[in-house]
Amino acid sequence: MAKSSSLNVRVVEGRALPAKDVSGSSDPYCLVKVDDEVVARTATVWRSLGPFWGEEYTVHLPLDFHQLAFYVLDEDTVGHDDIIGKISLSREAITADPRGIDSWINLSRVDPDAEVQGEIRLSVQMLEDGRGRCLRCHVLQARDLAPRDISGTSDPFARVFWGSQSLETSTIKKTRFPHWDEVLELREMPGAPSPLRVELWDWDMVGKNDFLGMVEFSPKTLQQKPPNGWFRLLPFPRAEEDSGGNLGALRVKVRLIEDCVLPSQCYQPLVELLMESVLGPAEEDTASPLALLEELTLGDCRQDLATKLVKLFLGWGLAGRFLDYLTRREVARTMDPNTLFRSNSLASKSMEQFMKLVGMPYLHEVLKPVISRVFEEKKYMELDPCKMDLGRSRRISFKGAPSEEQMRETSLGLLTGYLGPIVDAIVGSVGRCPPAMRLAFKQLHRRVEERFPEPEHQDVKYLAISGFLFLRFFAPAILTPKLFDLRDQHADPQTSRSLLLLAKAVQSIGNLGQQLGQGKELWMAPLHPFLLQSVSRVRDFLDRLVDVDGDEAGIPARALFPPSAIVREGYLLKRKEEPAGLATRFAFKKRYVWLSGETLSFSKSPEWQTRHSIPVSHIRAVERVDEGAFQLPHVMQVVTQDGAGALHTTYLQCKNVNELNQWLSALRKASAPNPDKLAACHPGAFRSARWTCCLQAERSAAGCSRTHSAVTLGDWSDPLDPDAEAQMVYRQLLLGRDQLRLKLLEDSNMDTTREADTGACPEVLARQRTAAARLLEVLADLDRAHEEFQQQERGKAALGPLGP
Repeated sequence: MAKSSSLNVRVVEGRALPAKDVSGSSDPYCLVKVDDEVVARTATVWRSLGPFWGEEYTVHLPLDFHQLAFYVLDEDTVGHDDIIGKISLSREAITADPRGIDSWINLSRVDPDAEVQGEIRLSVQMLEDGRGRCLRCHVLQARDLAPRDISGTSDPFARVFWGSQSLETSTIKKTRFPHWDEVLELREMPGAPSPLRVELWDWDMVGKNDFLGMVEFSPKTLQQKPPNGWFRLLPFPRAEEDSGGNLGALRVKVRLIEDCVLPSQCYQPLVELLMESVLGPAEEDTASPLALLEELTLGDCRQDLATKLVKLFLGWGLAGRFLDYLTRREVARTMDPNTLFRSNSLASKSMEQFMKLVGMPYLHEVLKPVISRVFEEKKYMELDPCKMDLGRSRRISFKGAPSEEQMRETSLGLLTGYLGPIVDAIVGSVGRCPPAMRLAFKQLHRRVEERFPEPEHQDVKYLAISGFLFLRFFAPAILTPKLFDLRDQHADPQTSRSLLLLAKAVQSIGNLGQQLGQGKELWMAPLHPFLLQSVSRVRDFLDRLVDVDGDEAGIPARALFPPSAIVREGYLLKRKEEPAGLATRFAFKKRYVWLSGETLSFSKSPEWQTRHSIPVSHIRAVERVDEGAFQLPHVMQVVTQDGAGALHTTYLQCKNVNELNQWLSALRKASAPNPDKLAACHPGAFRSARWTCCLQAERSAAGCSRTHSAVTLGDWSDPLDPDAEAQMVYRQLLLGRDQLRLKLLEDSNMDTTREADTGACPEVLARQRTAAARLLEVLADLDRAHEEFQQQERGKAALGPLGP
């Protein structure tokens, strides 16, 4: 039994951003922070005041986070990036609506005094003697303070206020993790009881000191339960300045999911109902528990449900049976073959999610070479005369501007030069397509052919498959490669236009050329001969794709990847714990790194035969490293423990913050089952006989910062977690429980009316009522299991913490 918390974040777009460049535009990107730690950075959208990012992140994090913030910045190639504005969302604001937040929010100005972070450790006593009351404030230490100096550190001191009295600690230079261990005593003065306020400041020799944060305790708290422990630093209380939209706005979607995942046996009855639905005879499709679940799910929740169900059935080795069940339901209720799978039904969403879960490596193998060429070559292509820039060639050639016809011919040659390899790669990829996908398409092909056997509908079975593979998989990936991990950055406006033309062409091929010459885009006509020529090749490809033997029994269940499979690889800069007298920067050596579920391996290049490996089972912590440790950004540390119990640290530098977060996440997931994880570590390095973070002189000194093993990023390669997926299905059923009771548990005298309204026979209605009753019984059992868990948690809280 475990608690889980995940934050689903989508940075959609911005509007009306201010221009920060002399060109009258900006190059905006977003930083996403959870409690002042960067968890994601969107790609930069070049030369835009209304950028579209469309980037999604799932952050698994501890239950006690406080704030989510979005910072919009303008990227500059020279000097520091300009801050445009920010949005701050408290945990309470996010949880106020169970559906989360989906709205435009005005950006606010960034106030340096509000940019505080970290915690302070205090122990307060209220004493009384012959002279009156005395407050003894033991200021022990602080951690993770904001860096205020150019060196990436601060020079912190604490100032304690009680009534009209105030005292200060000493200043500790160049650290974000100060240890004071000082006791400050203040006498109570006549008057009303006063609160205690402790402020932290960064001392500056020149200019005013910088504020680092504060905590405050009411007189009632001081009297009844004097503070003792770690406390989060807060900014000075002040109303957030409303820019009135002058800084633009950001559209974001945020949803927090907090849950208690019960032991597997608690979900077994629900699991059995779902499995029974897909394993049962086709005549019971409309009255199965899964059919009721589909009817209860609204459009905005359908994608989440589809993802969870696909993962569940993948884990049981029944994904093909699940998709076949949904296909049967979809084709049975489709009268016009032209509308088949065109809506965002559970069947459509499930096939989409299934392709992403099992087919992403295949997608990368097919499309990445050509997509990389488009980005790197940056050729100008345009067929639409309304968008042609005929003066463009004059700027790069001495032959003068070409005519519209010449531009069209040149663009046509370039487009077919990219489309040809794309089509070649797709039609030649039958052997590389995952068996699970081929089997799913084979079932889809058969069901559609059975439903629409007429000669005039002979293309429907091809369109059903190509509609998913081309229109919902290949074409979207070509249009927005960043969202499918094909590129690290969004395309610039020119490359984005080229990708749009290529995506339109691939979409037309996927439609088997049926809509060529129709609609408003007649300027695509020069491409039609190539597209029509490709259609016959695609038909042949689809025939070969579904010509596959076997069934799901030969496909491994439980996990998407075996433990020995490489889950992440690439070049990083590596530094040993104690370099042999090298300067800091030269101590880092470029190494190719592989991570599997079993080992973390290093080599000079991918082809190098000699590899050095660290068993993943030896990892005790994976953490960020302060920039000040080596005067380098994006560094992480992997702390391992050898057979003798000694700890060793390997430092790895990534090229940007997104790569850093992805490696941190992958390493934490791989080492999640390891015992004896470190609760604290040093975010600095031991150099010049002391730790750069907390300035302690003992290498073996206890860590000064908490570790963050629970913070990971969700992605398509995550291992399956059937209990967590089943819990989400339970939550979805809870939302529709009242609807189940009202619609399907009515008195029998309503049967005649319901039969007339729905066209269902009494036997179907009876089966639906039985399925609803079984679902409600399962929900009641899960309700009781959750209530028992809550009672246990309340009992533990009442007992209080055991030990310090």
